[in-house]
Amino acid sequence: MGTLLAQENGAPPPPADQPMGPFMIYMMGGLVIFMVVQLLFGRSDTKEKAKRDKMIGSLKKNDPVVTIGGILGNVVSVSEDKSEVTIRVDDNSRLKVQAGAIREVLVRENKEAKEKTGE
Repeated sequence: MGTLLAQENGAPPPPADQPMGPFMIYMMGGLVIFMVVQLLFGRSDTKEKAKRDKMIGSLKKNDPVVTIGGILGNVVSVSEDKSEVTIRVDDNSRLKVQAGAIREVLVRENKEAKEKTGE
């Protein structure tokens, strides 16, 4: 025959929702702080990436650059898809590196700008 599942008369009812304890409140506060920090740092990372992409996209021949390894050189050529850059390190030395390996483009002092300022 069939089984009948039922509560016994003396069994307590299932527990009702308990109010949040202090631990749960601390966890919620920590989560809110974590989200705010992620939001702030996420924006600065996005700005840095956009600035870096713009720098790599504007590389041209004879730009003085520094690689992430600290190698100084001048740009000889940039691939069409801007994924690789060839730099001249010395008179007879050239390196082909990924565009992401360029840390910064050094600014040469412009002689015309010096003359205009009277230095």
